[in-house]
Amino acid sequence: MTRTRSHISFVALLVILFLTFLDNTIISAVLTSVQSNLHAGVPQLQWVVGGYALTFAAFMLIFGSIGDILGRKKIMLVGVVIFILGAVVCAMSTDLKVLILGRLIMGLGAAASEPATLALISRIYGSRVTQSRAFGIWAAVSGLALAMGPILGGSLLSAWSWQSVFWFNVAFGSAALIAGFAFIPKDPARLKQRIDWLGFLAGGTALSLLIYATIQGETLGYRSGRITAIFCASILLGALFYLIEKRSKTPMITPSFFRIPSFSGSIFIAFASYFSIFAIFFFVALYLEIIQSVSALRLALDFTPLLLGIVISAVYSGKWMAREGSRIPLGAGCLIAAIGLFGTRHEMTPNVSFPILAVVLGISGIGFGLLVAPLNATAIWSLPQKDSGVAASSVNTGREFGAVAGVAILGSMVNGQLTNHLTARLIQLGIPASFRALVINAVTTGTFNQQAQAVTKGASLDVKTIIDKVVSAAYGALSHGLNLALTAAGILMLVASLVAVRLIPRGTLAHSRLAHSGGVENH
Repeated sequence: MTRTRSHISFVALLVILFLTFLDNTIISAVLTSVQSNLHAGVPQLQWVVGGYALTFAAFMLIFGSIGDILGRKKIMLVGVVIFILGAVVCAMSTDLKVLILGRLIMGLGAAASEPATLALISRIYGSRVTQSRAFGIWAAVSGLALAMGPILGGSLLSAWSWQSVFWFNVAFGSAALIAGFAFIPKDPARLKQRIDWLGFLAGGTALSLLIYATIQGETLGYRSGRITAIFCASILLGALFYLIEKRSKTPMITPSFFRIPSFSGSIFIAFASYFSIFAIFFFVALYLEIIQSVSALRLALDFTPLLLGIVISAVYSGKWMAREGSRIPLGAGCLIAAIGLFGTRHEMTPNVSFPILAVVLGISGIGFGLLVAPLNATAIWSLPQKDSGVAASSVNTGREFGAVAGVAILGSMVNGQLTNHLTARLIQLGIPASFRALVINAVTTGTFNQQAQAVTKGASLDVKTIIDKVVSAAYGALSHGLNLALTAAGILMLVASLVAVRLIPRGTLAHSRLAHSGGVENH
């Protein structure tokens, strides 16, 4: 393959990559619009966000394995088609359940198309130095897509409606499909190898049940018999998956891979990074929209420093990794991200100014941007080249499961504070129980501001005073929940920094891979 042809192929890969990563966060800009138009509560919004990541995470490994066997380009393009169909369902939805169904379909398509964007880099570029640079660019584009989500979503919402986000996906996805078909090279299939369907059924179902129980537990209660049973079923199926993979001649993923410190460490850091960054993309965006009532364009402006931090540091991290190895960029990135999260927690008040917000979000962006390239490279270079698809799928499964868990677990904290803290405050204010229920429902479904403004018109001074106190209580409850979520995310990134220092080897992985698929490293 000529150098020019390689570059064109790589750009086509990046277009598909941008498409799949963008939809992790583009929805955050239209959450309040969806909330008010479709009357969704916070748990329902979590499904709108987490539904995409659920199927993305649950099906990533099997599609990575199928791509390794049948051909990565073929599976990738099928995934783009599925993604486009899901976007059409979302764009035409007038019901919350249909919207969530469309997001699930989009996540399925992303799971099929995304693994090859990493795995094919080693086919397009033969030199490890060139691969390192390509991983850095891959990281910059994925970071750009994540950070561009709220900005692009806010711009589309301002110009049209929340449905325009999904029509954009249809148009951009069609362009990505054409570019991929025309320019991405075919790769050899291993048709004689059998697909591990039993492993897929056990592992995919275990992960899906785990994610479902994590999100639904907030609504039904984590101690309820139904949620406990689902968690237990997930654990049992996870154990069955391990036994199937251990005995299979053609496993979806070889269990011994997880005994490789660099591989398992990269998976954990991938989980932690997405768990934590969604505290910003989901909850900070929701806070700014509800508390500060920022416009869609203003939200786009607020997230611009985060975008710049991610993109600039992601480009630099590829060069840093090629020179020093993965350990230092990963450890530093986790630490800087933690500082940014703690800074955001400290400064996020109803009166936070744009310069202050720009600094703390910019620091967070720098930290998260430093992680992307070394995470991908570490995972892929830790395994044999024939398992590049599985390695890419594994690290991205960690990311997407982190996104789902972050939205679900942190959302449980926020929603719990929103109800418990607000209820306690309303009792202190002497608000009757019947009115407390109305206030909490209005806050959690996004209709609080409109109802408060309607009641205030023509009301007496005493009534206006009570309403002001109720508004203050509602905002205080949301702020308290956000603080807890950002604190938890910051602590997890500190733990991830320690994992990087302990499990990621010194020096660069770029000169070697595993000696064989059994998991023996050549370092």
